[in-house]
This record gives sequence, C-alpha cells and structure tokens, in this order.
Amino acid sequence: MSVLGRVFYVQVIWGEELQKKAIDQWTREIPIIAARGKIVDENGVVLADNDDTYTVFVRKKAVGDFDKLSSVLSNILGLSYEYVYNRLTKTTSSEVTIKKQVPKEQISQLLTYEFNGLYVSRDNSRTYPYNEFLTSVLGFTSTDGKGQSGLELYYDKYLSGMNGEILYETDIVGVEVDGGKASYIPATDGLNIKLTIDYEVQQLCEHAMEEAMEIHKAKSAQMLVIDPSTGAIKGISIKPSYDLNEIPRDDLAALNALSRNNLFCDVYEPGSTFKVLTAAANIEEYLQGNKNAYSPQHIYSSSRYRYIDGQKVKCWNNHANGRHSALTLQGGLNNSCNPIFVDIACALGKETMYKYIDLFNYGKVTGVDFNGESQGMVLPITAVQNVDLARIAFGQTIAVTGLQLAAATSAAINGGIYYTPYLVSEIYSNDGAFSEKNEPEQKNRVISEKASKMLSEMLEKVVSEGSGKQAYIEGYRVAGKTGDILTTCVNLVKNLIKIHT
Repeated sequence: MSVLGRVFYVQVIWGEELQKKAIDQWTREIPIIAARGKIVDENGVVLADNDDTYTVFVRKKAVGDFDKLSSVLSNILGLSYEYVYNRLTKTTSSEVTIKKQVPKEQISQLLTYEFNGLYVSRDNSRTYPYNEFLTSVLGFTSTDGKGQSGLELYYDKYLSGMNGEILYETDIVGVEVDGGKASYIPATDGLNIKLTIDYEVQQLCEHAMEEAMEIHKAKSAQMLVIDPSTGAIKGISIKPSYDLNEIPRDDLAALNALSRNNLFCDVYEPGSTFKVLTAAANIEEYLQGNKNAYSPQHIYSSSRYRYIDGQKVKCWNNHANGRHSALTLQGGLNNSCNPIFVDIACALGKETMYKYIDLFNYGKVTGVDFNGESQGMVLPITAVQNVDLARIAFGQTIAVTGLQLAAATSAAINGGIYYTPYLVSEIYSNDGAFSEKNEPEQKNRVISEKASKMLSEMLEKVVSEGSGKQAYIEGYRVAGKTGDILTTCVNLVKNLIKIHT
C-alpha cells in the first residue's frame, strides 16, 4: 500500500510540478520581444517609435570552445575579450546575456558563424524622430524598454505589449536535439497612443521657448497651449531639455531635473493672472443678486493703497499717470489694478471667494493623465486672515501650477465649464481590432454662461485697449490677462492663427 501511495503522490499530486521541471530541463526558450506601441500626434505624426535591435545571449553548457566564442563576440560586438570570457566562464547562471540592443548589421556578422549555445532574440530600441521635442511629456524608457517617465511611464501597461517565445527541445546540456520540435508562442505588440498634441503647434512652442531663452537669457521657459472648449492640450514646451535619443543616464541629478514637467508638478504665485477668478466671482455673484458684489459699472477708489487689519496693501503701479483713477472693473482689468480686486474679495468675503477657488479647482489636481501632478497650495479657510484674502485676490498667498491656471482660465471664458485637461485622445492597435477613445470630460460648472460671456468681452478689451496690447492682432479676437508676458508669446499666437485659418 505504501508503494501505491507513493506512485499516486508522484503521478497525481506532484506530477504537475515534475512536468514543469522536465519541460524546463529538456527545452530552451528564445524570447520574442513585443514591439512597443508608437506615440503619435493628433494627425498621426510619429513622435516615439522603435528600431529593430537584438539581444545576444549564450547558454553556457552548450558551448564547446569558450575561447573562440569570446574572441568572435568581442570583435563583432565591440566588447573586451576579458569581459566576454569572464561572463562565459565565471558567472553562475546557465544563461548569460552578452549585449542588448545590438544593430542588425552586427547580428548578420554573427550569423556567419555556427556556435552551439549562441542565441539571438529581437528587442526594441526606443527612438524619437524629433530629438529634443516634447521631452518632459513623452518621457523615456529603460534599456529594457519599460517606461520610466512621462507618458512612456503613465501608459506603459498599454505600450508594453506581451512577450512571446520559441521553445526548442534540447539535451541535458542545452544543445538542440536534431529533429526536435519547436513550439511558437507569438508576441502581442503594444498598443499605440494618439495624443491631443498638434505637431505644428508643438513646433511653434519649441521655437518660441528657445527664442525666449536666448533673448531674455532666461534660466527656464515654459509654454502650454490648451483648447478651452475641450481641455485637450495642443502643445507644451519646457526649456531647458535634452535630446530623447541621448538621455543623460550617467547624471541622474540632471536627468531628473530636465525630465520634470514643471507645468504640471511645480507651483508658483500666479500674480495678476489670478485676477480672472476674482473678476469672475464678482460678476457671477452680481448676476445672482448678491448685494456684496459690485456692479460692473461701479467706480472704485483711485487710491493706490488699501489698509487691511492695519497692514498696507498697495498697487504695483504708482498711480502717478492718472490711469488708475475712476476705474470700473473693466478699467481694473485693463490696468491690472490691485486695489480694485482687494475691494472685491473683501466685499465678497472669504467664504464666497473660497467657493470659487474650489469651483475653479484650485488646491486640487486637475486629473490630467500624467504622473506627479501637484495640487497647488491654498491656505485652509480657517487660517485665512483678511489681509491674506486681500492678497489672494490678486494672486499672492496662493500657489498654483501652470496647468491649473490654464484650465481654470479656460473655464472662465469658454461658457463657464471646467474641462479635465488631457494628453491622450485614443489608444489603439495596429490591426484596428482595438480602439479606446478619450472624450472631453466636463468636470463642473464654474460660472454661468452669461457671466462667462461678460468676462470674455472684458478680457478681450484688456488686449485691445489695456495692458495686453502686445498680444493684439488686427482682424482677430484675442482675449487675455497680463502677468509677466514675453513678446515671443505674441509671435506664437500670430503663427498659430496662420496655421489654423
């Protein structure tokens, strides 16, 4: 009975494990690496692609002459003889990788020799046709083809695909058996991702930021172009950057700094650009009948100062030229007059102002499809003093990301709808069997359509009549709010109009 019990145990209970060991012992697999999915712009321009390269590896037990194999491999692959020989004779693993990402020309040379135990499998080298282009957005992969930053990391599970393999029957030392059967498990290539980015818009962004860096001797320059009616990001450039085909892997500090998407991850005080929110809050509350809100025709005090809880809050302008006297909200926007927005915020109160800060999604992530987005910095309402509220009104004592500011401002002028910003419009397979599209996502309403229309018209006058005149383009409707503006941005707007008209 004990013998029968042992047989039952070996054949039934232990059988599956023994079968796996037998297969592993008497077969050798050649990996088939799945092609990584492409990244293309909204019109199909390829921004990230693959070059066919190969991995050379050796099953040591099948090698007959280590000296000769080491000599051939070192000569063809450009490696030292000592390195190859030591890999083959002193490592403990039965299978040794000699070199990855070997070009086809060198593989063709290797194939003129016949060595037992020498194997070649395809891998992929990631290539970026436009070099230093959309660097901090596309990101890069490891030498093993796994996403390490940017969209390459965020969408890695779609781009990677599934590797396959070829199983060969071998003897106990790994030499292929004559007449042995081979089993083929095909690889499943990765899915492609289509961006919302427009290649031509991106080209202009890159050029504008390079020009800004050169003209202004700036340490950095950043630009983001977003479609206000959908949240689709059309262009984003951050300088300085680097060539994605020449990744500085030997300098991790520089690599991390240059790979960082500052527009999504870093925060700053928005300054006068934040006055769009304060104006939006006042207009909406006025339309709703809030008696604390000012009429758009209200004339504000021309004083340069406001005293809040004993502290002086002043305008950036000295008011000496008379441009800041007898101003309405339109004049306050045109001249970016701080005291007018202080008056608005203090009249509305912190509960109402914080209601709009929340509606415009400041202090929380936008939800963009990208890793590492910052939520910005907003003081807890319980900690806000009147003087803090006064400064928040014109963009101080609050910190936002560039993306938050762009998305919130878009919501203020597009009819009052906040759209979640996004970078990928579609994920699809090469054969067309799979396609998943990302549609514009309405997150919430920030202000009414009527208030948005009134604000848009005011911001249009900021450009045609006020501090944003540098951005005025005759024959076109351009709205804006000045903060720190570069003339190179104006040239970008003009070029965008040429492309899309």
